Amino acid sequence: MKRFLRDLLRSSWLQRALGVLAAEYLRLVWLTNKFSYEPADVYDKVEPVMPAILAFWHGQHFITPFIKTKESHRAKVLISRHRDGEFNAIAAERLGIGTIRGSGDHGGAFHRKGGVGAFREMVQALEQGWNVATTADVPKRARVVGLGLIMLARESGRPILPFAMVTSRFIRLKNWDSSTINLPFGRGAVVGIDAVFVPPDADAETMEKLRQQVETYLNEATRRAYAAVGRPEAALG
Repeated sequence: MKRFLRDLLRSSWLQRALGVLAAEYLRLVWLTNKFSYEPADVYDKVEPVMPAILAFWHGQHFITPFIKTKESHRAKVLISRHRDGEFNAIAAERLGIGTIRGSGDHGGAFHRKGGVGAFREMVQALEQGWNVATTADVPKRARVVGLGLIMLARESGRPILPFAMVTSRFIRLKNWDSSTINLPFGRGAVVGIDAVFVPPDADAETMEKLRQQVETYLNEATRRAYAAVGRPEAALG
């Protein structure tokens, strides 16, 4: 029975069905929540520095595809090669977001999980004018920014744009990143702070300082976003 369930979950037709359902559910969430933006002219500020690296906390990623509001906002997102990532990739592509399959900052597992290839593909995407979206935190260590994000900015020469995108109504899961399943019929907020640029000659000390800065910006964006939707206590989760 266990093997049957495992094979069922890995089946391409079920993955596709789950991906389509997830995409359409998220579209409903987007259409039925009234979003505010901070700053109000956020797109006027960020469009001149595109292509950019869009960074957000893991667990707050489900509705981030809707940050793309114009066809010119071409974007690709990094998604794990793990089987759980398959329907996420299908959902993202259905919502008009390209995908890069591989790992983020996994330390010793970086090569095994396709991290090197994914890193090269992200650099190439940025060179070709794509925005690249990725979760910022180290897997299994919520709200700790990984150095891989800083390395990507240094290698590509493109800025990191940290932001938070939340809704007032959600279900919070009891997993390592406290994922929030956004719900329809509420309020939403998108909050960005400042762009972070990493010099091409940044040494280890500079990179660590900028890593901490991105972490601070993401926490501040999360705090402001939940305050904007009337759920300030949710930023602590």
